[in-house]
Amino acid sequence: MKHLQVVLVLSIAVSVWECGDAKFGERGEIGPRRRRCYDGSLPKRLKKRERKVLLDGSNSGEVCHRLYPRVSCCPTRRAAYQILHRRDARIFSTNNTDCGHLLEEIKCARCSPNAQMLFHSLDMDKVPHREPDLPRLCLDFCREFYYTCRGHIPELFQADVDEFCQYYGRRDASLCFPDFQRKQLQGQDSNFLEDEKRKHKHNCYCAQEVLSGLRQPVAVVHCGDGSQRLFVLEREGIVRILNHDLELIKEPFLDIHKLVQNGLKGGDERGLLSLAFHPNYKKNGKLYVSYTTNQERWAIGPHDHILRVVEYTVSRKNPNQVDMRSVRVLMEVAELHRKHLGGQLLFSPDGLLHIVLGDGMITLDDMEEMDGLSDFTGSVLRVDVDTDCCTSPYSIPQDNPYFNSTNQPPEIFAHGLHDPGRCAVDRLQTDNGSLLMICTDASGKNASAGRILEITKGKDYENEPSVYDLHSSGGAPPVGGFIYRGCQSRRLYGSYVFGDKNGNLRILQKSPLSTSAGGEQWQEKALCLGSAGSCGYLLVGHILGFGEDELGEVYMLASSKIMVQSNSGKLYKLVDPKRPPAPKECQRQVEPPELLMTACSRHCKNGHCTPTGQCCCSLGWEGPFCRVAKCEPACRNGGVCIEPNMCMCKSGYSGAQCEQSEQGMPNDQEKDGILDHIIDMTSYLLDLTSYIV
Repeated sequence: MKHLQVVLVLSIAVSVWECGDAKFGERGEIGPRRRRCYDGSLPKRLKKRERKVLLDGSNSGEVCHRLYPRVSCCPTRRAAYQILHRRDARIFSTNNTDCGHLLEEIKCARCSPNAQMLFHSLDMDKVPHREPDLPRLCLDFCREFYYTCRGHIPELFQADVDEFCQYYGRRDASLCFPDFQRKQLQGQDSNFLEDEKRKHKHNCYCAQEVLSGLRQPVAVVHCGDGSQRLFVLEREGIVRILNHDLELIKEPFLDIHKLVQNGLKGGDERGLLSLAFHPNYKKNGKLYVSYTTNQERWAIGPHDHILRVVEYTVSRKNPNQVDMRSVRVLMEVAELHRKHLGGQLLFSPDGLLHIVLGDGMITLDDMEEMDGLSDFTGSVLRVDVDTDCCTSPYSIPQDNPYFNSTNQPPEIFAHGLHDPGRCAVDRLQTDNGSLLMICTDASGKNASAGRILEITKGKDYENEPSVYDLHSSGGAPPVGGFIYRGCQSRRLYGSYVFGDKNGNLRILQKSPLSTSAGGEQWQEKALCLGSAGSCGYLLVGHILGFGEDELGEVYMLASSKIMVQSNSGKLYKLVDPKRPPAPKECQRQVEPPELLMTACSRHCKNGHCTPTGQCCCSLGWEGPFCRVAKCEPACRNGGVCIEPNMCMCKSGYSGAQCEQSEQGMPNDQEKDGILDHIIDMTSYLLDLTSYIV
C-alpha cells in the first residue's frame, strides 16, 4: 500500500510539473522536460519498433527522425512528411547541394521537441500576422546559412547578414537552432565541421582571421625577398604591407588612387587589378601593376576606360615604399565594358611575365569600332621584361606561338578566355620542366557556370575542352586560388584551392589514373571549413580573392559588403587544425628588407634602369649612366655642354653654339651674357655637389 502511495505522489508531481509548465513568453530557461511542440502540445517519445522502421526509410521526412530519434513532435512518418512540405515550396527549394543540406535540417525544426521556443519569441510576437519562416538560429549557423544559401534563395534574403541574423538569430542565452548534435547529414560536400564524429574532422580546415578593416581587397602577394612580407591590394588603388609578424605598416607601399578609375556598384570590376614582383626583385626592385584608368590620353571613341600595365621601382631610401617617379608604361588596352576585365599579372618560373585579360564582353561589332585595339582581349599574353632595349619596355619570347604570325599579336600565349577569375602557376615545376598554369573562367560570355582551364601554349579555349566543369558553382562566378605548396598542411599539398563569390570553397586534386588514354583526371570536392566554435574564427562574406605567402601558405580575402566604401574586408589564412600553426620544420629565417643598392640605381640619375641593370638615358643625356649632357648641335670652338642644348663658351667666343668670335673687350650686353653663364654654371655645380652628397 505504501508503494502505491509513493507511485501516486510521483505521478501527481510529474503531472503538475508538465501541466504547470510556463507558457512561452515567461522568463526563465526552458529545461529539457519542459518542452513544447509548435502547436503547444507535448512531444512524444517514439517506440523502439517505430523508431527502427522510420530510420530505415528513404523519404526526405526521415531526416527529422534521424535528428530527433527519441523525443519528437513528428511521431509518424506521414506527419513528418506533411509538416516538412506544407511550407512555401519557393522558399525551401534549391539545386545547390550545400544549401540543400542546411534546408533539410532547418525544415526539421518543427519536429524538434523545443519547436515552440524555436519558432516563437517576444520579438517575433510583435508581428502577429506573420508566421515565421525560420526558427531562431544560432549565430554561427545563421551566418553559415546566409552565405551558403543567399545566392540560391534570393527571395528569402532581402537584407545583409547583420540584419538577417538580428531578426532570426539568437539574442540571448536561450535555446536556438540547431538544438541537436549536427553529425548525421555531413559528408564530403559539406562546408561545416562536425561536432561529434571525430573521424570526419580531418576533412575540415580553419580560416584564421589575420586582418580586418580593408576596403575591397582584391589580392595578396609576396615579393620573394626573404622578408616574408605580405602586400594587400585594395581596389581603389592602395597597396598595404603586413610585416612578417602580420602587423600592418601604417604608410602604404603604393598609393595611386588618383590615377585609378574604380567602380562603386556591384559587378563593376574596374580599379586596381593586380601586382606582380619581378623574380629578381631583391636586386632590381622592379614591380608591375595593372589598373583601369580614364581615356584622357586616347582619341575620342567608344572606349569606357583603358587597362594599363606599368612598371615601378622601389624607393632607394625606403624598402616599404615605391618610387613614384620611376613609373614606366608597358601596355595599354582599350576596353568598352566594365565586366570580364581580368588584368592579372604573374611571373612563371622561367622569369616571363604573363598578363591575363578577359574578353571585356566585347562583340565582333565592338572590335570593328575599336580599330584593332581589342586584339589582346580574352588572351593570356607572355612577354619578357628582362630586356636591355631602351626603346621598348619588353621583348617577345621567340617561342611564343604567334611570334612570326601576321594575323595574331606576337604577345599572345593562349586565347579564348571569357571572365578569368585569377590564375595560378605551380611553383613546383613538373619533371619535364613544363609550366602548369591553372585558371578559373566562366563557361561563356553570358553564362555564370564555371570551368577550370589548364593554360597551354597556343590553345584556343573557345573550343578547347576544360579540365573540369564547375556544375556545382550554383550560379556564382568562380574565383581562382593557388596550388598549395605550403608546409603547414601535408594533406592539402598539391591541391588547387579555389572558390566562388558566394563563399563556397573547393579543392581540385590531380590524381594519376590508368585510363584508356593514359592521361590524368581531376577530382573536385568541397573544402570543409570548421565553425567558429571549433576553429575560433568563421569565414563570412563574399570571396574576393586568394593569396599566397613566401612559404606557400594560402590566404583568402572576403567582404560582407558589396560597396567599395565599406571597410568590411578581411584577410584569412587557411590552416590545418590537426597540426601546429607554425611547425618547426616549416619555419624560415626572416631576412629584413634591404635598400636598393645596385650600381644602376646609384648612378643612373638622368634615365631609368632596366630590370637587367642597363641605364637608359632620358632625352638630352648620354654616356655611361647618362651623366653627359647632349647638345644639339654640338658646341663649337671648344665650348662645353653644361645642360641639354646649352653651351658654355670659352673666352673669345659667344653665341648659342660658341660660333661667334669676340673682338676687343666685351660690351655691357656681352658682360651680362657672360654673367648669366657664370650664374648658370655656378648653380649647376651647386646642384651637382648637393646631389652627390
